[in-house]
Amino acid sequence: MDINRIKREDLGKGSNIKLNVCEAEVDMYWKVAIEVLETIEENNKKGEPTIMVVPYGPLGPYARIVYLVNKYRISLKNCTFINMDEYLTDDKKYIDKNDPLSFRGGMDRIFYSQIDDELNVLPENRYFPDPENPGKVMELIEKHGKLDMVFGGVGINGHYAFNEPPYGDEEFTNEEFLNRPTRVLEVSRETRTINSFMNCGGDLNGIPKYCITVGMKEMFMAKKVRMCMPRDWNAGALRKVLHGEVTAKVPCSLFQNHPDAMLYAAEVALASPVPEIRVYNK
Repeated sequence: MDINRIKREDLGKGSNIKLNVCEAEVDMYWKVAIEVLETIEENNKKGEPTIMVVPYGPLGPYARIVYLVNKYRISLKNCTFINMDEYLTDDKKYIDKNDPLSFRGGMDRIFYSQIDDELNVLPENRYFPDPENPGKVMELIEKHGKLDMVFGGVGINGHYAFNEPPYGDEEFTNEEFLNRPTRVLEVSRETRTINSFMNCGGDLNGIPKYCITVGMKEMFMAKKVRMCMPRDWNAGALRKVLHGEVTAKVPCSLFQNHPDAMLYAAEVALASPVPEIRVYNK
């Protein structure tokens, strides 16, 4: 089967990853924000903590979460937010928090600083994976005995966080790839290219070469996995994730074996990568 020729109305059928289609990018951000807060409110009512792995991309859900938290007085005091990843310098240290590309600085600017103090995530519960102590992420999950949810964008090569597919001489079985924990690694050229396009005017050298990422091992432990594809360049990976081979070469395809995985996709990400089909559908 040529997955690029699957009709728009048939996308998601037969896949173990649920497809939630959003008319526009902004609709996706509202849906994700609402699901995040529903999970938190459910735990709050039960008197239980919430622990999530969260991204610094896409950014759109955060403005909606801030609005809903402040308006409806939803407490985040019992939440632990573990960010997926962060860029590193060439000597494998955090890039400066004031660097415009820093996810740590960005989370403070767009999220934590915007929430009313009496509702906010406690500073000690705002965690980023640490290149000096990568095992801390698993320790936090084991401490709480659960991971409620992970959400984030899908990369152009189907990666999640910075869990890049094998490249060069690397070879991994699916099981080996899923067992890779939080770690430091080199960002692939594909990812650096698309990130430079989105974040620094196409300057490939402006994107750091190294990062630290929460591993697939930890994220596969989440009760809910939510993937986001808001843009037209997501179209190729979308079909591979939903209907292609389950393989470490397309990391998000591995979530076809997760019990509760959902892909939020904007309409523009549903277009076929085959040029004549895209023209015909218009």
